[in-house]
Amino acid sequence: MKISTMKVRAGQRNLITDIDGILVGNAENHAVKTGSTVLYGERPFTANVHVMGGAPGTRETDLLAADKLVSQVDALVLSGGSAFGLDAASHVATLLRAEDRGLAVDRVKVPIVPAAILFDLLNGGDQNWVKNPWFDLGGKAFHAKGRDFALGSVGAGFGATTADLKGGLGSASIVLESGISIGALVAVNSLGSVIQQGSPHFWAAYHEMDGEFGGFGPSPNLIDIGEIPSKMNRRDAGEQAANGNTTIAIVATDATLDKAQCKRMAVAAHDGMARAIWPSHTPFDGDLVFALGTGAKPALPESEMMALGHFAAVCLARAIARAVWHATPAEGDLLPTFAEKFGL
Repeated sequence: MKISTMKVRAGQRNLITDIDGILVGNAENHAVKTGSTVLYGERPFTANVHVMGGAPGTRETDLLAADKLVSQVDALVLSGGSAFGLDAASHVATLLRAEDRGLAVDRVKVPIVPAAILFDLLNGGDQNWVKNPWFDLGGKAFHAKGRDFALGSVGAGFGATTADLKGGLGSASIVLESGISIGALVAVNSLGSVIQQGSPHFWAAYHEMDGEFGGFGPSPNLIDIGEIPSKMNRRDAGEQAANGNTTIAIVATDATLDKAQCKRMAVAAHDGMARAIWPSHTPFDGDLVFALGTGAKPALPESEMMALGHFAAVCLARAIARAVWHATPAEGDLLPTFAEKFGL
Protein backbone atom coordinates (compact mmCIF):
# COMPACT_ATOMS: atom_id res chain seq x y z
CA MET A 1 0.00 0.00 0.00
CA LYS A 2 1.61 3.26 -1.17
CA ILE A 3 0.45 6.24 0.90
CA SER A 4 1.51 8.66 -1.84
CA THR A 5 -0.98 7.19 -4.33
CA MET A 6 -3.80 6.23 -1.99
CA LYS A 7 -7.18 7.80 -2.73
CA VAL A 8 -8.94 9.05 0.39
CA ARG A 9 -12.00 11.15 1.09
CA ALA A 10 -13.68 12.82 4.02
CA GLY A 11 -16.45 10.87 5.72
CA GLN A 12 -20.12 11.71 5.33
CA ARG A 13 -20.21 14.08 8.31
CA ASN A 14 -16.48 14.89 8.38
CA LEU A 15 -16.70 14.16 12.11
CA ILE A 16 -15.27 11.47 14.35
CA THR A 17 -18.80 10.04 14.53
CA ASP A 18 -18.34 8.77 10.99
CA ILE A 19 -16.84 5.85 12.92
CA ASP A 20 -19.84 3.61 13.60
CA GLY A 21 -20.51 3.05 17.29
CA ILE A 22 -19.16 6.43 18.44
CA LEU A 23 -21.34 9.26 19.75
CA VAL A 24 -20.20 12.71 20.95
CA GLY A 25 -21.91 15.14 23.31
CA ASN A 26 -20.98 18.67 24.38
CA ALA A 27 -21.99 20.98 27.22
CA GLU A 28 -20.95 24.50 28.20
CA ASN A 29 -21.09 26.89 31.15
CA HIS A 30 -21.23 30.40 29.67
CA ALA A 31 -20.53 32.20 32.95
CA VAL A 32 -17.40 30.21 33.73
CA LYS A 33 -16.41 30.13 30.01
CA THR A 34 -15.71 26.42 29.99
CA GLY A 35 -17.17 23.13 28.83
CA SER A 36 -16.86 19.38 28.58
CA THR A 37 -17.01 16.83 25.75
CA VAL A 38 -17.91 13.15 26.04
CA LEU A 39 -17.04 10.49 23.47
CA TYR A 40 -19.34 7.54 24.14
CA GLY A 41 -18.90 4.04 22.79
CA GLU A 42 -22.14 2.25 21.98
CA ARG A 43 -20.01 -0.81 22.68
CA PRO A 44 -16.77 -0.95 24.72
CA PHE A 45 -13.67 -0.16 22.66
CA THR A 46 -9.91 -0.66 22.88
CA ALA A 47 -7.85 2.46 23.61
CA ASN A 48 -4.46 3.81 24.58
CA VAL A 49 -2.89 7.23 25.06
CA HIS A 50 0.32 9.11 24.38
CA VAL A 51 1.33 12.30 26.21
CA MET A 52 3.94 14.66 24.74
CA GLY A 53 3.22 17.92 26.54
CA GLY A 54 4.97 18.87 29.75
CA ALA A 55 1.89 19.74 31.82
CA PRO A 56 -0.83 17.09 31.41
CA GLY A 57 -3.90 16.52 33.56
CA THR A 58 -5.46 13.06 33.29
CA ARG A 59 -7.63 10.39 34.85
CA GLU A 60 -7.29 6.59 34.40
CA THR A 61 -4.67 6.80 31.66
CA ASP A 62 -2.21 4.37 33.29
CA LEU A 63 -4.64 1.48 32.88
CA LEU A 64 -4.61 1.95 29.10
CA ALA A 65 -1.04 0.67 28.83
CA ALA A 66 -0.61 -2.64 26.99
CA ASP A 67 0.64 -4.42 30.12
CA LYS A 68 -2.34 -3.41 32.28
CA LEU A 69 -5.38 -5.60 33.04
CA VAL A 70 -8.23 -3.51 31.67
CA SER A 71 -8.75 -4.10 27.96
CA GLN A 72 -11.92 -2.14 27.13
CA VAL A 73 -13.10 1.44 27.65
CA ASP A 74 -16.68 2.73 27.82
CA ALA A 75 -16.17 6.46 27.20
CA LEU A 76 -13.54 9.19 27.00
CA VAL A 77 -13.87 12.73 28.36
CA LEU A 78 -12.17 15.93 27.25
CA SER A 79 -12.79 18.90 29.52
CA GLY A 80 -11.86 22.42 30.41
CA GLY A 81 -11.36 23.35 34.03
CA SER A 82 -7.82 22.17 34.66
CA ALA A 83 -7.75 19.59 37.49
CA PHE A 84 -11.30 20.55 38.48
CA GLY A 85 -12.50 19.43 35.05
CA LEU A 86 -11.62 15.80 35.75
CA ASP A 87 -14.83 15.70 37.79
CA ALA A 88 -16.78 15.62 34.51
CA ALA A 89 -15.71 12.00 34.07
CA SER A 90 -17.12 11.08 37.49
CA HIS A 91 -20.63 12.03 36.35
CA VAL A 92 -20.17 10.12 33.10
CA ALA A 93 -19.11 7.03 35.05
CA THR A 94 -22.20 7.35 37.26
CA LEU A 95 -24.48 7.50 34.22
CA LEU A 96 -22.73 4.53 32.59
CA ARG A 97 -23.26 2.56 35.78
CA ALA A 98 -26.98 3.22 35.43
CA GLU A 99 -26.72 1.59 31.98
CA ASP A 100 -25.07 -1.47 33.57
CA ARG A 101 -21.84 -0.69 31.70
CA GLY A 102 -18.33 -1.28 32.93
CA LEU A 103 -15.65 -3.78 33.89
CA ALA A 104 -17.27 -6.73 35.66
CA VAL A 105 -15.63 -7.50 39.01
CA ASP A 106 -17.67 -10.28 40.62
CA ARG A 107 -21.14 -8.73 41.12
CA VAL A 108 -19.99 -5.15 40.53
CA LYS A 109 -19.41 -3.27 37.28
CA VAL A 110 -17.01 -0.34 37.14
CA PRO A 111 -17.30 1.94 34.07
CA ILE A 112 -13.92 2.84 32.59
CA VAL A 113 -13.80 6.53 31.66
CA PRO A 114 -10.31 7.95 31.03
CA ALA A 115 -10.19 11.73 30.79
CA ALA A 116 -7.91 14.64 29.97
CA ILE A 117 -8.24 18.34 30.76
CA LEU A 118 -7.02 21.68 29.48
CA PHE A 119 -6.38 24.90 31.40
CA ASP A 120 -9.02 27.56 30.68
CA LEU A 121 -9.31 29.23 34.10
CA LEU A 122 -7.83 32.60 33.02
CA ASN A 123 -9.91 33.31 29.91
CA GLY A 124 -12.23 35.96 31.36
CA GLY A 125 -14.77 33.56 32.84
CA ASP A 126 -16.23 33.86 36.35
CA GLN A 127 -14.16 31.67 38.69
CA ASN A 128 -16.06 32.59 41.86
CA TRP A 129 -18.00 29.32 41.83
CA VAL A 130 -18.46 27.31 45.05
CA LYS A 131 -19.70 23.97 43.68
CA ASN A 132 -17.51 22.38 41.03
CA PRO A 133 -19.42 23.01 37.74
CA TRP A 134 -17.66 20.33 35.69
CA PHE A 135 -19.48 17.41 37.33
CA ASP A 136 -22.77 18.75 35.94
CA LEU A 137 -21.14 19.52 32.58
CA GLY A 138 -20.08 15.89 32.26
CA GLY A 139 -23.67 14.76 32.75
CA LYS A 140 -25.10 17.32 30.35
CA ALA A 141 -22.57 16.37 27.67
CA PHE A 142 -23.41 12.68 28.18
CA HIS A 143 -27.13 13.33 27.68
CA ALA A 144 -26.42 15.49 24.58
CA LYS A 145 -24.51 12.73 22.77
CA GLY A 146 -25.31 11.92 19.16
CA ARG A 147 -23.88 11.44 15.68
CA ASP A 148 -24.07 15.15 14.78
CA PHE A 149 -22.47 17.87 16.88
CA ALA A 150 -21.26 21.44 16.44
CA LEU A 151 -17.65 22.58 16.13
CA GLY A 152 -15.86 25.69 17.35
CA SER A 153 -16.89 27.32 20.63
CA VAL A 154 -18.58 24.27 22.13
CA GLY A 155 -17.81 21.55 24.66
CA ALA A 156 -14.25 21.30 25.92
CA GLY A 157 -13.26 23.99 23.41
CA PHE A 158 -15.78 26.57 24.65
CA GLY A 159 -13.28 28.64 26.62
CA ALA A 160 -10.16 27.62 24.70
CA THR A 161 -7.57 30.03 23.33
CA THR A 162 -4.46 29.84 21.16
CA ALA A 163 -1.53 32.24 20.96
CA ASP A 164 -3.45 34.82 18.94
CA LEU A 165 -7.03 33.57 18.37
CA LYS A 166 -9.87 31.85 20.16
CA GLY A 167 -9.46 28.09 20.12
CA GLY A 168 -12.28 25.57 20.02
CA LEU A 169 -13.44 22.03 19.42
CA GLY A 170 -12.63 20.45 16.07
CA SER A 171 -13.26 17.18 14.29
CA ALA A 172 -12.57 15.57 10.92
CA SER A 173 -12.67 12.15 9.27
CA ILE A 174 -11.05 10.21 6.44
CA VAL A 175 -12.14 7.06 4.61
CA LEU A 176 -9.32 4.99 3.12
CA GLU A 177 -9.50 3.02 -0.13
CA SER A 178 -9.82 -0.14 1.93
CA GLY A 179 -13.03 1.19 3.52
CA ILE A 180 -11.36 1.71 6.90
CA SER A 181 -12.45 4.99 8.51
CA ILE A 182 -10.39 7.29 10.74
CA GLY A 183 -11.67 10.22 12.77
CA ALA A 184 -10.26 12.90 15.05
CA LEU A 185 -11.74 15.02 17.84
CA VAL A 186 -9.72 17.80 19.49
CA ALA A 187 -10.00 20.66 21.95
CA VAL A 188 -7.47 23.30 20.87
CA ASN A 189 -6.15 25.47 23.71
CA SER A 190 -2.55 25.78 22.64
CA LEU A 191 0.29 28.00 23.75
CA GLY A 192 1.29 28.12 20.07
CA SER A 193 -0.48 29.49 17.03
CA VAL A 194 -2.43 27.59 14.36
CA ILE A 195 -1.88 30.30 11.74
CA GLN A 196 1.33 31.26 9.94
CA GLN A 197 2.78 34.50 11.33
CA GLY A 198 -0.51 36.26 11.89
CA SER A 199 -1.86 35.52 8.41
CA PRO A 200 -5.09 33.65 7.51
CA HIS A 201 -2.98 30.72 6.32
CA PHE A 202 -3.28 27.70 8.63
CA TRP A 203 -0.24 25.59 9.39
CA ALA A 204 -2.48 22.63 8.53
CA ALA A 205 -3.25 24.03 5.06
CA TYR A 206 -1.37 21.26 3.26
CA HIS A 207 -3.88 18.74 4.62
CA GLU A 208 -7.12 20.65 3.95
CA MET A 209 -9.91 18.79 2.17
CA ASP A 210 -12.72 20.48 0.23
CA GLY A 211 -12.08 23.97 1.65
CA GLU A 212 -13.08 22.82 5.13
CA PHE A 213 -11.29 25.72 6.84
CA GLY A 214 -11.51 28.46 4.27
CA GLY A 215 -9.27 27.24 1.46
CA PHE A 216 -6.61 29.93 2.04
CA GLY A 217 -3.78 27.51 1.37
CA PRO A 218 -0.26 27.74 2.80
CA SER A 219 1.44 31.10 3.24
CA PRO A 220 3.32 32.29 0.13
CA ASN A 221 5.90 33.96 2.38
CA LEU A 222 9.02 32.43 3.83
CA ILE A 223 8.67 31.44 7.47
CA ASP A 224 11.01 32.98 10.03
CA ILE A 225 11.85 29.95 12.13
CA GLY A 226 13.24 32.24 14.84
CA GLU A 227 9.79 33.68 15.54
CA ILE A 228 7.83 31.86 18.24
CA PRO A 229 4.24 33.18 18.17
CA SER A 230 3.34 32.07 21.66
CA LYS A 231 1.48 33.41 24.67
CA MET A 232 4.84 33.78 26.41
CA ASN A 233 5.68 36.67 24.08
CA ARG A 234 2.61 38.74 24.99
CA ARG A 235 2.99 42.18 26.54
CA ASP A 236 -0.65 43.21 26.82
CA ALA A 237 -2.08 42.49 30.29
CA GLY A 238 -5.36 41.18 28.88
CA GLU A 239 -3.53 38.75 26.64
CA GLN A 240 -1.30 37.60 29.49
CA ALA A 241 -4.45 36.68 31.42
CA ALA A 242 -5.22 34.12 28.73
CA ASN A 243 -2.02 32.22 29.51
CA GLY A 244 -3.63 28.78 29.76
CA ASN A 245 -2.65 25.90 27.56
CA THR A 246 -3.01 22.30 26.33
CA THR A 247 -4.41 20.59 23.25
CA ILE A 248 -6.18 17.30 23.97
CA ALA A 249 -7.35 14.95 21.25
CA ILE A 250 -8.87 11.60 20.34
CA VAL A 251 -8.23 9.67 17.13
CA ALA A 252 -10.40 6.69 16.28
CA THR A 253 -10.76 3.96 13.69
CA ASP A 254 -13.27 1.19 13.02
CA ALA A 255 -10.42 -1.27 12.47
CA THR A 256 -9.68 -3.90 15.12
CA LEU A 257 -6.61 -2.83 17.11
CA ASP A 258 -4.95 -4.18 20.21
CA LYS A 259 -3.71 -1.83 22.94
CA ALA A 260 -0.16 -1.75 21.54
CA GLN A 261 -1.45 -0.78 18.09
CA CYS A 262 -3.62 1.94 19.65
CA LYS A 263 -0.46 3.28 21.29
CA ARG A 264 1.34 3.42 17.95
CA MET A 265 -1.61 5.22 16.39
CA ALA A 266 -1.61 7.79 19.21
CA VAL A 267 2.13 8.37 18.82
CA ALA A 268 1.80 8.87 15.06
CA ALA A 269 -1.19 11.19 15.46
CA HIS A 270 0.94 13.63 17.46
CA ASP A 271 2.65 14.46 14.15
CA GLY A 272 -0.62 16.09 13.12
CA MET A 273 -0.53 18.29 16.19
CA ALA A 274 3.03 19.35 15.41
CA ARG A 275 2.07 20.18 11.81
CA ALA A 276 -0.93 22.28 12.86
CA ILE A 277 0.38 24.21 15.91
CA TRP A 278 3.58 26.25 16.18
CA PRO A 279 5.12 25.49 18.65
CA SER A 280 3.51 22.35 20.05
CA HIS A 281 4.39 19.90 22.83
CA THR A 282 5.92 22.64 24.98
CA PRO A 283 6.68 22.34 28.71
CA PHE A 284 3.62 24.53 29.33
CA ASP A 285 1.15 22.41 27.31
CA GLY A 286 -0.29 19.05 28.38
CA ASP A 287 -0.62 17.87 24.78
CA LEU A 288 -2.18 14.42 24.70
CA VAL A 289 -3.77 12.05 22.18
CA PHE A 290 -6.07 9.13 22.97
CA ALA A 291 -6.37 6.50 20.22
CA LEU A 292 -9.11 3.91 19.96
CA GLY A 293 -10.30 1.07 17.75
CA THR A 294 -13.95 0.05 17.79
CA GLY A 295 -13.26 -3.36 16.25
CA ALA A 296 -16.17 -3.11 13.81
CA LYS A 297 -13.85 -4.11 10.95
CA PRO A 298 -11.06 -6.69 10.76
CA ALA A 299 -7.55 -6.19 12.03
CA LEU A 300 -5.07 -4.63 9.63
CA PRO A 301 -1.88 -6.33 8.46
CA GLU A 302 1.22 -4.71 9.90
CA SER A 303 2.04 -3.35 6.42
CA GLU A 304 -1.06 -1.12 6.63
CA MET A 305 -0.52 0.18 10.17
CA MET A 306 1.78 2.87 8.80
CA ALA A 307 -1.07 4.23 6.67
CA LEU A 308 -3.36 4.23 9.69
CA GLY A 309 -0.92 6.32 11.72
CA HIS A 310 -0.20 8.68 8.85
CA PHE A 311 -3.85 9.44 8.15
CA ALA A 312 -4.63 9.76 11.86
CA ALA A 313 -2.05 12.58 11.89
CA VAL A 314 -3.59 14.16 8.78
CA CYS A 315 -7.04 13.93 10.33
CA LEU A 316 -5.90 15.53 13.58
CA ALA A 317 -4.16 18.42 11.79
CA ARG A 318 -7.38 19.15 9.88
CA ALA A 319 -9.49 18.92 13.04
CA ILE A 320 -7.23 21.45 14.80
CA ALA A 321 -7.68 24.00 12.02
CA ARG A 322 -11.43 23.37 11.90
CA ALA A 323 -11.67 24.03 15.66
CA VAL A 324 -10.33 27.56 15.22
CA TRP A 325 -12.12 28.17 11.91
CA HIS A 326 -15.51 27.51 13.52
CA ALA A 327 -14.94 29.51 16.74
CA THR A 328 -17.60 32.12 17.51
CA PRO A 329 -17.39 35.31 19.62
CA ALA A 330 -18.81 35.73 23.11
CA GLU A 331 -19.04 38.56 25.61
CA GLY A 332 -15.82 39.03 27.57
CA ASP A 333 -13.53 37.29 25.07
CA LEU A 334 -9.85 38.18 25.47
CA LEU A 335 -8.96 37.17 21.93
CA PRO A 336 -10.70 37.47 18.53
CA THR A 337 -12.07 34.58 16.53
CA PHE A 338 -10.50 33.75 13.18
CA ALA A 339 -13.50 35.36 11.45
CA GLU A 340 -13.20 38.55 13.51
CA LYS A 341 -9.46 38.88 12.97
CA PHE A 342 -9.68 38.54 9.20
CA GLY A 343 -13.02 40.28 8.63
CA LEU A 344 -14.93 37.24 7.43
